[in-house]
Amino acid sequence: MGGEVDLYTAPQLRSELVGALDEGARRLLVDMSRVEFCDSTGISVLLSAMKRSRDKGGDLEIVAPRPAVTKVLEVTGLDEVFVIHPDLDALPVAAGTGTAP
Repeated sequence: MGGEVDLYTAPQLRSELVGALDEGARRLLVDMSRVEFCDSTGISVLLSAMKRSRDKGGDLEIVAPRPAVTKVLEVTGLDEVFVIHPDLDALPVAAGTGTAP
């Protein structure tokens, strides 16, 4: 995913995340290394997917958020809710992982 996650692009993200969960993924890794901006609609999609994943015994993890996205997560306190990996290289890989690029 790249650019902005907002009112216009959030439905695509939701579709990808729900699709991965429907296909059996439990651990969702969301690569946000190319996302410059994420508004409340995008945050809502991430929270909803995290809840669905956790209901299935998994989780949603945010990977490599850019500074603007990190700031939103920190201001909202969601940096304490989501598992956040600072970069792609430090990712632990496990079976049952679904990714949303």
